[in-house]
Amino acid sequence: MTNVPHLSHPAAEARGPGRGASQARLSQQALQALREAILSGRLAPGERLVEERLSAELGMSRVPIREAIRQLLAEGLAVPAEGAAGGRGARVAAVTAEFARDLVEVRAVLEGLTARLAARRRDPATLERIRALLARGEALAASGAPRQDLAALNAEFHDLLAVAGANRALQELMRPLRERTELLFRRNGTARAVLDWQEHAMILTAVAEGDEELAALLATRHVRRAGAAALAEVAQREAAGRS
Repeated sequence: MTNVPHLSHPAAEARGPGRGASQARLSQQALQALREAILSGRLAPGERLVEERLSAELGMSRVPIREAIRQLLAEGLAVPAEGAAGGRGARVAAVTAEFARDLVEVRAVLEGLTARLAARRRDPATLERIRALLARGEALAASGAPRQDLAALNAEFHDLLAVAGANRALQELMRPLRERTELLFRRNGTARAVLDWQEHAMILTAVAEGDEELAALLATRHVRRAGAAALAEVAQREAAGRS
């Protein structure tokens, strides 16, 4: 595993007034730091998650690191590492083209449901937040911003759409699915980003107008198109690896 000094140092907060933070809190802090590093690409697919190294970088014992890695395994963001001593090793998950298609298919349907519910409820405060985010996203995409910045705003758009849908069961179901598909969608470049935000604008218009059918159709189509672009990249890389 390569050195990753860019990881945040959550344990530093626990040394001050929060010195007596519970083990569960430290595990959650470690999980958040590792999850963000994986989804942003700072921890690359296939990279080993070595407890000793991560413990030093995050400034905490190996126990919360171990618990965080177990949760990443449960979420599908990490997979067991072949040949690890004691069978306890893990590495960042890599998304194959076949599995990515399955993920996109499921997410497309659920994002359609999310948009449908958002159009049904049309909460004014949440819609205003989405409009503000949309303006930021369109400007960032047009400026050719770094891929990770675009991915973060894209995820925020879909998170806010879920808030607008106001279905907690659906939100809980979608969270791990969104995180797993982020491993795929972050491959899309700035050219696709411009289209993403154009499609986001169309979805928001349908939601604001209360058109449930159109909102669901546009959201489903959006995920499928973004997925197709990313899948083309995955297939190209797999073909290059076989040659």
